[in-house]
Amino acid sequence: MEELNFDVLIIGGGPGGYTSAIRAAQLGLKVGLVEREELGGVCLNWGCIPTKSLLHAADVMREAGSAASLGIELGKPKFNLKKMVKRSRDVAGQLSGGISHLMKKNKIEVFFGEASFRDKNTVLVGKQVFNCENVVLATGASAKNLPHIHPDGDLIWEARAAMTPAFMPKRLLIIGAGAIGVEFASFYRTMGSEVTLIETMEQILPTEDTEIAEIAKSSFIEQGIEVLTGTGIQSLQKKKNKLAAEINGSYATFDATILSVGVQANIEGLGLEELGVELDRGFVSVDEYQQTSVDGIYAIGDVSGVPCLAHKASHEGTICAEAIAGELPLPIKKERIPGCIYSYPQVASIGLTERAASERGPIKIGRFPLLANGKAVAINDTDGMIKTIFDETTGELLGAHMIGPGVTEMVQGFAVAMSLETTEADLMATVFPHPTLSEAMHESVLSAFGRTINF
Repeated sequence: MEELNFDVLIIGGGPGGYTSAIRAAQLGLKVGLVEREELGGVCLNWGCIPTKSLLHAADVMREAGSAASLGIELGKPKFNLKKMVKRSRDVAGQLSGGISHLMKKNKIEVFFGEASFRDKNTVLVGKQVFNCENVVLATGASAKNLPHIHPDGDLIWEARAAMTPAFMPKRLLIIGAGAIGVEFASFYRTMGSEVTLIETMEQILPTEDTEIAEIAKSSFIEQGIEVLTGTGIQSLQKKKNKLAAEINGSYATFDATILSVGVQANIEGLGLEELGVELDRGFVSVDEYQQTSVDGIYAIGDVSGVPCLAHKASHEGTICAEAIAGELPLPIKKERIPGCIYSYPQVASIGLTERAASERGPIKIGRFPLLANGKAVAINDTDGMIKTIFDETTGELLGAHMIGPGVTEMVQGFAVAMSLETTEADLMATVFPHPTLSEAMHESVLSAFGRTINF
């Protein structure tokens, strides 16, 4: 068997894995990376990036349909599903190729195959033996299934099949109303599908602020999406080319179903239990520098727990690479990680929800509706709100929650503010450009302290 030696071996080539590999190489370490499928991982190839290509197509479709209200006569827009899907795949392919270039540029050796531990310093990949001083687990997570429902790629889809549909379903059932579920609901509804979105929790987007989630729900219903909360599915059976679903004791027929009920860590076959690597609810437990319970073994990204976000994985990858190299990186503060949902309307958030913040002590809340924002009125997209939450005593920004056009780009403003530990006084003294959607951020801060100007 071929034996290879590395200072650091990264298992997984997604956003966390390749970022960690590059940073470790920059710090002078000899780095190897093992990937079982495609460089870029699920995010680049089957998640974050290709879905945004599809959602952008939906945005264009939506805007074309409303062009007449702006004085532009286009006629009824039509779409070519095959071309739409091809472009999405081409985008993913282009960026995956870019990762290959980065690996070569940084002299990182890449290997393809399934990895498993022989011991904490030895990893096996096929007939190759890797001797490593440190190992970084960046294996990501996979979609969960329901015990009685399994994707078949035909009529019961998981995310990959939903991104490469052979047909546009007339009636579509989406099980799970988290970020993935509502994004697919937006896409397919815009393309003309009759969408039913069900969620077992009493709130769609269960991790978001309740007030924002309710605004999102109202918007989805207005668009024609049937939204059912506190609702489970008892059975799903194929009948010819249709699906018969039992939902709360009633039956309905659908052309396809998308499962989006959460994720589970990819840890099978690695041999972590034999090494004594501690787990927490199926995810790998880590300290502030991403080290596991076993010295020299680190875990980053989805495999190390929520929030399961690509940018969180990348940042954790940098932290553990620097820790391995003897640097003193600043540990990640999970409450300062922004989250973005690219549905229509968009949703973005950072920090504590109103409920969580109120449990810590007295708070002040600011709200500013986009219907009072000049830019939102000008672009004919006023469905949304900016909500800010402050500690009443210290003026610390505890959370910001946003729904509406462009909020996935604007939320970083609040992320920077929280990182710099700015107060309400700092934010109120900041000059925002006019006319922009971002002015609503400023007005929301002013609102929390009774100083709103334009509403």
